[in-house]
Amino acid sequence: MDRKYASYLGGMDQDAQERLVRGGFLKKIKGVARHVPFARDAVAAYFAMLDPKVPAVTRAAVLAPLAYFVIPTDLIPDFLVGFGFTDDALVFWAALKSLQGKMDEEHYEKADEVLR
Repeated sequence: MDRKYASYLGGMDQDAQERLVRGGFLKKIKGVARHVPFARDAVAAYFAMLDPKVPAVTRAAVLAPLAYFVIPTDLIPDFLVGFGFTDDALVFWAALKSLQGKMDEEHYEKADEVLR
């Protein structure tokens, strides 16, 4: 696991991170999407992470940032309106770079369905 996420993710291994994301990501994003400027990309990344056609190394690269988004304690508390998702956005933006060209229209269509 990338060390910069380790302290915030409590040293979770990849399996624990995946359980956290599968169990909590969609619920959290649905509740806060209007406050999260990167919501569509985050949900598309979630579906890319679940897609077996996306290379495993790419799916793993986006897992920690999605888990970071789900955890209730992070660098800047999510409840701070206007600032709460700033750290999540920076973390996710870096991970999104690894997904360039790996997310397809199907991932975005699924994201749009979730966000409606």
